Amino acid sequence: MKQLGISVYPEHTTKEKAYAYMRRAGALGYKRVFTCFLSVTESKEETIANFKEFCDVAHEAGLIVSADTNPAVFAKMDATPYDLSVFKEIGLDIIRLDGHFGEAEDIAITHNPYGIKIEYNACGTIAIENMLLCGADSENMCFCSNFYPQRHTGMGLQRYIDLHSRYKKAGMRIASFVSSQQPDTFGPWPVFDGLPTLEMHRDLPADLQLRHLNAMDLCQDILFGNCFASDEELKLLAETDLTKINMRIDEAEGISDLERTIIYWDRHANRDDGNDIIVRSTWPRVEFRGQSIPCRSEGTWQGRRGDVVIVNDNLEHYRGELWVLLKDEVLSNQYNLVGRVPEQEQILLDWIRPRYAFGFIR
Repeated sequence: MKQLGISVYPEHTTKEKAYAYMRRAGALGYKRVFTCFLSVTESKEETIANFKEFCDVAHEAGLIVSADTNPAVFAKMDATPYDLSVFKEIGLDIIRLDGHFGEAEDIAITHNPYGIKIEYNACGTIAIENMLLCGADSENMCFCSNFYPQRHTGMGLQRYIDLHSRYKKAGMRIASFVSSQQPDTFGPWPVFDGLPTLEMHRDLPADLQLRHLNAMDLCQDILFGNCFASDEELKLLAETDLTKINMRIDEAEGISDLERTIIYWDRHANRDDGNDIIVRSTWPRVEFRGQSIPCRSEGTWQGRRGDVVIVNDNLEHYRGELWVLLKDEVLSNQYNLVGRVPEQEQILLDWIRPRYAFGFIR
């Protein structure tokens, strides 16, 4: 099951704000909070005390805690891949490794006696097959993408697909980041230009970033990388239906009540024998059989990628079918234009594979 998460960097804010944010997220059903030890400048003793309290509050809010670390953090905390007792004392549930210790140590750390999961970098080339072959405990392994504070440096889509597909195929749970679009957000470093995993997401609405990652289905946990996301963003993501690929739609003028009912019908699915021209939902012609859908055009018309059309009375046998155009096509007056998927939402269209469920957001 997919889960939502937030990120909090307590060294850059007050305890009151950090803890209130975690409690709001937990109340909305969020399940994870990510934090970063790489940017913490406190002593070992201060880090233990402050983050133990942080983890206690997070756990009370229903959140599991993951922290970004590397070999330098381990050295500071007097930890080793064979001794994670200090992280157990703090209360961490997941240790993310931003760096590596070496093959033997990267495997040994998965056998820690505390059940702390070890999270590897999903944006790097990890020899996952060899690690498993050499005895790594897959039950204590997961993966997490990077986020990218600097504009133009986020992952490209194809590289994301290539790497994350490998780790998903190996059965790993994967986390990725989306970016709040609030103007005063921050991360662990003094760079303030969003914190997405994918560069193409940097300026997109947070819920569209979420729906795109959900459509690709290459990660199970999706976290805000920057903080603080607004209450509206937190709520919108919490209310997003992740059981299908959902797209916003701009309704066409003059559509009928029946056409509107078909658009927002909750059981659309692309046909098993689909093609690269249209996404085709055929069951509405059965569900709404016998009901009239008058034609609203006189002749042929130019359809564009992203147009949503419904078959009308002029083609009675198929009347009620809903299509989403994947390519520009000239259509006859057997098809009514009922709406359009907005340009930025069209990144979702190529992920509606045969038999995939999809829907529209009012």
